[in-house]
Amino acid sequence: MTVLDAYAVIAYLRDEPAADHVRPLLEAGDAALTAVGLAEVLDHLVRLANAEEDDAVLDLAQLGLIDAIPVEARTGNAAGRLRARRYHRTRCPISMADCIAAETARVVRRPLATADPDLLDVCLAERIEVIPLPGSDGTTWAQPPG
Repeated sequence: MTVLDAYAVIAYLRDEPAADHVRPLLEAGDAALTAVGLAEVLDHLVRLANAEEDDAVLDLAQLGLIDAIPVEARTGNAAGRLRARRYHRTRCPISMADCIAAETARVVRRPLATADPDLLDVCLAERIEVIPLPGSDGTTWAQPPG
């Protein structure tokens, strides 16, 4: 299994450069969102992409993503501590949803697929396995030397 952040799913649905990397994970049935990631994708689809609520839910169900990974108390605890350690409003503006996805990947011992360079940097520092995805502009994060 691969844990997807919300960006990965939104990029797939919008056929952005990351779509070609996310598609095989979805087709293999080898991808999942956290419950918070699911909420984030639904919010984006309905509020920003003007999708009908039922259509957005159906789209995610057809992708096999509607049965999201629940966020347990210990994961929430770890995510809060991770964000407190790593967040900075200008140098590392990672969201709580990002931290929940990262800590979920750590707990299930599976990689996190994301294009967010700040989240990728945090995962590298925290030794959480990642699958770097291309951003909307097609560039992919490169692991810093050292």
